[in-house]
Amino acid sequence: MGDGAFLALARNRHSVRGYFPDPVPEEKLERCLEAARLAPSACNSQPWTFIVVDDPELKGLLADLTSERLLPLNHFVKQAPVLIVIVVEPANLTSRLGSWIKNRDFPLIDIGIAAEHFCLQAVEEGLGTCMIGWFREAEVKELLGVPAAKRIGLLIALGYPQFDAAPTKHRKPLEETVCHNRYRLQPGKDV
Repeated sequence: MGDGAFLALARNRHSVRGYFPDPVPEEKLERCLEAARLAPSACNSQPWTFIVVDDPELKGLLADLTSERLLPLNHFVKQAPVLIVIVVEPANLTSRLGSWIKNRDFPLIDIGIAAEHFCLQAVEEGLGTCMIGWFREAEVKELLGVPAAKRIGLLIALGYPQFDAAPTKHRKPLEETVCHNRYRLQPGKDV
């Protein structure tokens, strides 16, 4: 990979909110899961389990748990032929100790990295994704048989995007997001 191939992949990765009903081929799904499995994690704890939900009835029930009556979000989730549920697993002892000492939730950081690996591989496969953090967690756990003591970190919608081109990304310019050697307050930012 060279000549900006990774940057092109990063530019093309976006949150897809419209999917064709076509099934995702098993080999493409497996490569996305493999990319997530290969993600780095604090102390190599790999604190995740990926639940693939592709049974249409179960997927529909799960999709219903990503929306609220008063706040109609995530209606596109029903369109996606596959939903991935990332369960946060207990980290190993060294990661847990590091989390406690440094007051950082390393497992949540780790699943974020794994989720992005999954999503970038999906773009490579011609698929689209959307990470979903808005869901009724207790009901998701009950629906999928996840023990009550565990946490669901994220859901990822996966499928073929209805729209070919990635929308224009609206990001702050690089010079507004990067400091060299010391922090500097950005113009117009609160202290």
